[in-house]
Amino acid sequence: MSRQLSQQEIDAAFQNLQGRKKEAPAVKFDFRRPDRIPKSQVRAIHLLHDTFVRNLVSSLSAYLRSYLTVNLVSVEQLSYAEFLDGLPSPTCIVSLGLSPYDGNGVLELNPSLVFPILEMLLGGTGKSSTTIQRDITEIEQRLLDGLFRIILQDLREAWKAVTNVDFTIESMETEPQLLHLLAPNEAVVSIGIEVRIGEAVGMMNIAMPSIVIKMMRQKFDQQWSVRKTHASEAEQRRVLRVLRLAKLRLEARMEGPTLSVRDLLELRVGTLLTFDFPVDRPIELTVNGTHKYTGQVVSTGKKRACLVELVRPTPSQRRIAEEGEDPDGSCAGG
Repeated sequence: MSRQLSQQEIDAAFQNLQGRKKEAPAVKFDFRRPDRIPKSQVRAIHLLHDTFVRNLVSSLSAYLRSYLTVNLVSVEQLSYAEFLDGLPSPTCIVSLGLSPYDGNGVLELNPSLVFPILEMLLGGTGKSSTTIQRDITEIEQRLLDGLFRIILQDLREAWKAVTNVDFTIESMETEPQLLHLLAPNEAVVSIGIEVRIGEAVGMMNIAMPSIVIKMMRQKFDQQWSVRKTHASEAEQRRVLRVLRLAKLRLEARMEGPTLSVRDLLELRVGTLLTFDFPVDRPIELTVNGTHKYTGQVVSTGKKRACLVELVRPTPSQRRIAEEGEDPDGSCAGG
């Protein structure tokens, strides 16, 4: 059956469409989504690699005998193809074993980091301004073995907070597209870390298959449940007992007049400075630089001492006092 619609029927159809409520916009279905992990687990991985970065700073500084900075830049979920597309070519990229879990991770070091590090390992300063773009030789790969051992050791220690993962190097490549470890559309968790050694700046990128991290979900949940659990009274007493032996720096300060930089620069030999401090003015007592007590200078025999007259309230006690109550819970009298 086929017939042509009249103009009236066409107009009526358009009027009905305009009268309907707007439907929700269509959203493309992401076929990689089943392999993705929840955002809470991504945040846990971010905290985990914060610890890794802090440890790596001291480890690499001692190994390279040079000051450096390491910063965690990003933790995000990508497809394996997107991760590889973001890497330079050529570069230094290794396949990581994740025993006892099946699958492989990826660790990549930018050439802008690799060649200054190689120069430092061979006795140089690593401050060469020339940018080298070439493949790494087999001899240079052997020189980098010690560097990767340190990186993977710190990575193992950081992951121990969740589970034991034995990160091992299985192979090394110079072209990212030649490392066919995962399907192009398989989801990975990409960790971007910026390393700065002198004037050399580059990225260290780590990729972990999302499907492997999903296997660790129960381990992550256990870690967070331990973090959220409040310490028992016995544990609090034990911590307090240990802290009682800690040493603090106690100082008594007499706050005198201030001096401008101009007057300070004009000081000469023979200049007389007066630091007037009234006898009845209380003295501040600081604990590790924080004002905790107020008192007066007294003498005990041949020694000077400070008599505590006032204990400064804690922030919570001050807040209670401002609301009209004493720290012990009773109403403040006028």
